[in-house]
Amino acid sequence: MAEEDVSLIEALQALAHERKIDEFYIIERLEESLAKSYERILDLEHDARVTIDRQSGKIYVYELIPVGEPDPETGEYAEFEERDVTPDGVSRIAAHNAKGVIASIVRDATRRSIYEEFSDRTGDLITGTVLQGTPDFTIIKIREGVEAELPHYDTKRNPGERNERPANEHYRHNQRLKVLIIDVRDPQSEITKAKGEQARPPIIVSRTHPDLIRRLFEIEVPEIYDGIVEIKSIAREPGARSKIAVSSREANLDPVGACVGPKGSRVRMVVEELRNERVDVIQWSDDPEVYVANALSPARVSSVSIDPENHYATVVVPDDQLSLAIGKEGQNARLAARLTGWHIDIKSASFSSEAIDTDNMLIDVEVEDDDLCAYVSDDGTRCRNHARPGSNYCGVHAEMD
Repeated sequence: MAEEDVSLIEALQALAHERKIDEFYIIERLEESLAKSYERILDLEHDARVTIDRQSGKIYVYELIPVGEPDPETGEYAEFEERDVTPDGVSRIAAHNAKGVIASIVRDATRRSIYEEFSDRTGDLITGTVLQGTPDFTIIKIREGVEAELPHYDTKRNPGERNERPANEHYRHNQRLKVLIIDVRDPQSEITKAKGEQARPPIIVSRTHPDLIRRLFEIEVPEIYDGIVEIKSIAREPGARSKIAVSSREANLDPVGACVGPKGSRVRMVVEELRNERVDVIQWSDDPEVYVANALSPARVSSVSIDPENHYATVVVPDDQLSLAIGKEGQNARLAARLTGWHIDIKSASFSSEAIDTDNMLIDVEVEDDDLCAYVSDDGTRCRNHARPGSNYCGVHAEMD
């Protein structure tokens, strides 16, 4: 057994163990690559096949000489005769040519191994350490040998890329960071690859995805982790404000209180991890009137009128609550609409009163007065919601019964 043969196989085994890659996979890839190299080196007329003995490391090179007639349709041969064309010093030639091949094999095999490990973990929350940042992405170390990419490309200049970093966040070296796995690049995918993908980590993580909030609350709120409290919906403007709607499977458990925690301790931990992004926790309801009213929290709502056919909700709020209901640059209303899935039109009580007097409401629903909620606001405006069956009041004012 030649010393070069032994050193080559031992080097491959050591490399496979260090990188946690199947050594037989490395050897098979090396055989394929060396076959192409020897076709060129030996100037063979036909294809070559290379085998590496798994025990001794000895290398054999064969020329595949076609036998018989080719297939009339494909022009390919079905049988071949192998002629040994192994040159002298084959191990030295292989070692010389294998460096680049092995580097490529290791890189591809590592990406494949990472893909197999993490492809089923999309949506998982992980904690990593910031290694380095570039203008376009930040590299996060998940564990030894495994890195993730947190992209924050300018999507106008790079329309095929992503921006998964909130605008208010910037990271420093060695900073610990909780991130959400949103994608794992498949090294064998035929889909058009991202720019410079082979040089970029295969795992893509996010700090803007709504499910990041879901996972953070699962950590901080045992009732959510255990399934007693359920997060029904999330609406988020990363770095600024979020709303989550929660419900309880136990009648006597307040889901909002469970998420907020004693003196706000639980929600405060989530807010701190999100770099002081404001998080509103609201009670979910299967009654759209109640749900829309809750979603506009912290604004107080006088009434909600629902148009199920057009999926419109017309909301009346006291005059002093209008700016709070709409929010800065419409943020509160916009998040409430995303959270509930309803198009929300907000009016002040004084404007609503005038609109009703002139029969000029945005959404005109023909109802008998007896069917309406009996609630009358301080300024004399009658609630335009339907009363619930067996009650004089709608879902918003049910406590008046």
